[in-house]
Amino acid sequence: MTRIAIIGGHGKVALELSRILVADGQEVTSLVRNPDHAADVAATGATPSVLDVENATTAQIADALRNHDAVVWSAGAGGGNPERTYAVDRDAAIRSMDAAAEAGVRRYVMVSYFGAGPEHGVPADNGFFAYAEAKAAADAYLRGSGLDWTVLGPGTLTSGAGNGMIDVDPADTSGGTETARANVALVAAAVLGLPATIGRTIEFRDGTLPLAAALGPVE
Repeated sequence: MTRIAIIGGHGKVALELSRILVADGQEVTSLVRNPDHAADVAATGATPSVLDVENATTAQIADALRNHDAVVWSAGAGGGNPERTYAVDRDAAIRSMDAAAEAGVRRYVMVSYFGAGPEHGVPADNGFFAYAEAKAAADAYLRGSGLDWTVLGPGTLTSGAGNGMIDVDPADTSGGTETARANVALVAAAVLGLPATIGRTIEFRDGTLPLAAALGPVE
C-alpha cells in the first residue's frame, strides 16, 4: 500500500482523486484548512488532516507529510485577492516542497494549468495575473527542488464526466482545452504509478487517447 498526501483536499479535483486512490487500495491523507470540510473528505475514504498551509511553517507541513510516499498539491487560494493568491499558490506551495524534502517524501505532483510559466502572457491588469505569476514561480521552484516531480497542466476545467481519454501537449488548441476535473483526478492518480512521468511537465485536455498511451514514455 502507498500512502498519498493531498494538499487542498476539499477541492473538487482532490475529492475525486481521493476516491480513485482509495478505491485502488491506497491510503490517503487529505490536508484541509477548514475543519468543517473534514466530513466531506472522510466520505471519500481518505483521512482528513486539518492544517492551514497558508499560515503553516515548513516544519508544520513536514510533520503532516512525514511517513507518506507521495504528495499531490491541489490547493489554491481561489483567486480574487492577489496577496492571498501569492501567499497560497506561490509561498505555501514552495514551503510544501521544502517540507516534502524535509520529511523524506520524494514524489511530488503539482496540479498547475495549461500554459503556466514565465511566458504565460497574462497582462498585469488582468485578474488572473497574480495566479499566473504565482504558479510560474511555484512550478519553477519544484523543477529545481531535487524532488521526483511531475507538473500537470490541465486545460480549462469543466464538470463533465471523466472518461480517462486525453490529449497530451496538443499542438493545435484552436478547438479549446476543456478538461473535466474528473479526468484531472484520473491523470494525477495515474502519474503517481508511472515513474516515467517523473521530471515531466504534462499539459493535457480531454481527448482521444487512453491514459496509459497518452502518458507513456516520450519517444
